[in-house]
Amino acid sequence: MGFLLVGCYSLVPTGGTVPKPGTEMGFDLTDAGRLALGGSMGPEIDQIEGRLIERDSSEYVVGVTGIRLLHGGDQVWNGEVVHLKTSYVASLYERRFSATRSLALGTAAVGAIAAIATQSLAGLGSVSRPGPSPGDTAHTQRRPR
Repeated sequence: MGFLLVGCYSLVPTGGTVPKPGTEMGFDLTDAGRLALGGSMGPEIDQIEGRLIERDSSEYVVGVTGIRLLHGGDQVWNGEVVHLKTSYVASLYERRFSATRSLALGTAAVGAIAAIATQSLAGLGSVSRPGPSPGDTAHTQRRPR
């Protein structure tokens, strides 16, 4: 049941403001960013997600936790530090808790658990065994001629 405590998060546009260090963020890359980072991170990066470590006028320093690829798919990273020039970033997103999505997930999970429990309990009642079927030799008596 620990998964119920995780909750759902979504990436929300920052609206031009840069959150403070420690914030979980998403960075959409420009074509120039994809090209520049392709050798070290892979050529088809669409978005980088991670914790903002530092920000100055020319770059973001990010502890990368994941990469979303252009043609689908994700890669998990373990907080490796990457320097992103501001010119490589098309859009910024802040990772925020989504109460609505978490409530929906929790409701669905509780419903699934209840359905499984109900189904399991239904199997604890009496078991009816079918009677002998016609031609069942175990219950058929033969009379000698």
